[in-house]
Amino acid sequence: MLQHQVTVSTEKNWKRHHYTKMATQKPADKYNAVWLIFFMLGLGTLLPWNFFMTATAYFTSRLADNSTVVGDAEGDNRSVLQAKFNNVMTLCAMIPLLVFTCLNSILHQRIPQKLRIMGSLSAILLVFLVTAILVKLSMEPLPFFVITMAKIVIINAFGAVLQGSLFGMAGTLPASYTTPIMSGQGLAGTFAAFSMICAIASGSAITDSAFGYFITACAVIGLAILSYIALPKLEFFQYYQEKSHSSPEQDEENKMDLLHKEENKQGASTSEDVQKSPSIVDIFKKIWVMAFSVCFCFTVTIGTFPAVTADVKSTIANGGAWGDYFIPVSCFLLFNVCDWAGRSLTAVCMWPGKDSKLLPMLLLARLVFVPLFMLCNVQPRYSIPIFFEHDAWYIIFMIFFAFSNGYLASLCMCFGPKKVAGNEAETAGAIMAFFLSLGLALGAALSFLFRGVI
Repeated sequence: MLQHQVTVSTEKNWKRHHYTKMATQKPADKYNAVWLIFFMLGLGTLLPWNFFMTATAYFTSRLADNSTVVGDAEGDNRSVLQAKFNNVMTLCAMIPLLVFTCLNSILHQRIPQKLRIMGSLSAILLVFLVTAILVKLSMEPLPFFVITMAKIVIINAFGAVLQGSLFGMAGTLPASYTTPIMSGQGLAGTFAAFSMICAIASGSAITDSAFGYFITACAVIGLAILSYIALPKLEFFQYYQEKSHSSPEQDEENKMDLLHKEENKQGASTSEDVQKSPSIVDIFKKIWVMAFSVCFCFTVTIGTFPAVTADVKSTIANGGAWGDYFIPVSCFLLFNVCDWAGRSLTAVCMWPGKDSKLLPMLLLARLVFVPLFMLCNVQPRYSIPIFFEHDAWYIIFMIFFAFSNGYLASLCMCFGPKKVAGNEAETAGAIMAFFLSLGLALGAALSFLFRGVI
């Protein structure tokens, strides 16, 4: 009995020493390696899907056939599959994105982190390899349409799990380590938009451009996989992972005392009896302001961009080359550059703070961009008059619209996991990822309304 007490006391002293050492000797992120890896993983999360959307013209060109055609608003003739492509693509993207983000936020504790992230990256890599191969193969429009939609479902399902897992993993690190994920995602859009402009300028064949997009996406996913393999070997990451699955020193001592008492009463006890998994509902109550804020941010953004913004026509081009580059440059490239700048700024500035009421108010104020873009030269239009006709108005609105989206959304994603205890941070990050995806889905639904009333 005495020997048993000595053993327990020794174990308690070792635990106390271990956690004291952890608290006082925080390792440094040497060469910012962890930060760069999270940036790479953020880039790998969205770049493939951005390239997939950039190649929309390639997909629709493969759907041309001799069947019944329909006239669109500008008088062009398209096949039935071409006419339905964008709507079906949006449906096949948003539904699995929302469903699997929700499932990940609920079930992430039951599935190993490595399996979720490596499995998702591997599945997306396989889909893009198949997509690149299909560029070189001929296929009838209907089977090609079905296969393409199946790939969209797979990409967004695994992309949702990957994104939710990354934000959950980043939630266990300091708040600034959510920034590289957001920044990497911002660069993904910028890279895709720049590639689109280069393809237009070079006059490359549409199939050659698409093949280049898909091969580049495969290379980026491969680099993301290698980055994730290296991540667990870094001391900085190991420290915070261990810390997130452990309690502070005082809590640990209390647990050891409680375990000792239970052993005296029952003869056996397990840590599961003492430490229960954090409740999703309880965690949500602590972060609901940040969750709804990031949801509202992306609802406004996706509801307007690109459904409304991409239909604005230049009033100063007068048939010149600027007419061809106006939307690729002023809409897609400018949005992604300013969005990326806003996301990256949170690495050096995080104002207002996580408990400030100003942050939700600033996000609510972004609603003004919806009527501002509607009053630009959106064509065709049926009811609302044009008020901001010159291209300069559109460009100014786009700069503030994109920058505020990147900066404020990134703040919400950084602050959410920091409003809960360390052992709840991963679940909080997964919940925040779900509300981000919910905002994307709501924005996609509202985009039809916003465009239809103009």
